[in-house]
Amino acid sequence: MSRRLSNERGAALLTVLLLVAVMAVIAATALDRLTLATRIAGSAATVDQGRAYSFAAEQIALRRVADLVGRDPAKLTLAGNWLGREFILPLPGGTGSARLTDANNCFNLNSLVAETVPGRFSQRSGSMRQFGALMVLLGVDAAQAQAIAGATADWIDSDSNDGPLGAEDNVYRSLPGAYLAANRKMADISELRAVRGMTPKIYARLKPWICVLPVTDSVRLNVNTLAPEQAPLVAMLLPGELTLADARAALAARPAGGYGSSVRFWQSGPLAQFDPPTEVAEQAGVTSRWLALTTNVTMGDGFLTAVSLIDANGGAPSAGQAAPVIVRRDWGESD
Repeated sequence: MSRRLSNERGAALLTVLLLVAVMAVIAATALDRLTLATRIAGSAATVDQGRAYSFAAEQIALRRVADLVGRDPAKLTLAGNWLGREFILPLPGGTGSARLTDANNCFNLNSLVAETVPGRFSQRSGSMRQFGALMVLLGVDAAQAQAIAGATADWIDSDSNDGPLGAEDNVYRSLPGAYLAANRKMADISELRAVRGMTPKIYARLKPWICVLPVTDSVRLNVNTLAPEQAPLVAMLLPGELTLADARAALAARPAGGYGSSVRFWQSGPLAQFDPPTEVAEQAGVTSRWLALTTNVTMGDGFLTAVSLIDANGGAPSAGQAAPVIVRRDWGESD
């Protein structure tokens, strides 16, 4: 009888210990979940606050852009030391900075097509040649450059017919991870990585020189804000004719007040020997429709980057007719 009572006490004690262990595990799990939820809530609040500060920076930038455009709607120059300059944002409980850059001075991948009718895109041969020339100037093999330019134009145009050096659905279906061509305007430069012929090495080389704007107009640079080291963008306008040295010299010789017109630019120094077609000559513009605002906000352990695309024309045909507007926001660092 005594032995039976002893066994029962042992079983009861074991049961209690098991219950205590289970409750300890449940309590530890609940505490961990509570801690995680608290951190998530704190991070969400930090992100929301960071975005609010980014929106405030956008409003400041829009007023700054309106002032820049208002000085002389016919041209935009470096006057005021605004390009690439980092402005510190005084934030309570954190730090922030904002920087304006000229988003015109790049090769817009969507310019490889022309929107013939709303929603329908056809290839633009002149832009394809210029894109290929830019790649060659950056050290890409000429044959590869032509193939990539053709495949990129095929990726965006509306039809499903392979161009001379292009690639459409039938090519991408045969790949290990089959997919289809977009047949629409690109939304981000990272889409270029899906185009046939593109490699990580070539993409890394092209990335600083390309962009995606929400229009299919031909590339229109601003020679008043281009730096001499960006000469490949000018040299690509006349493939095989305009050298890097001549393009660099024209940018380096820019007057203090900038070039007054495209005509003045093409008449300057080493460029006077060229007689580009009107549509090409106008690609070396003296004003900028597109500007990019990069905002960085740090609050505690949280960090937020926002890139806002500004239409300085406000959707109007030319500058000064409407107030600048934000047309796109990208959150986080680019790939």
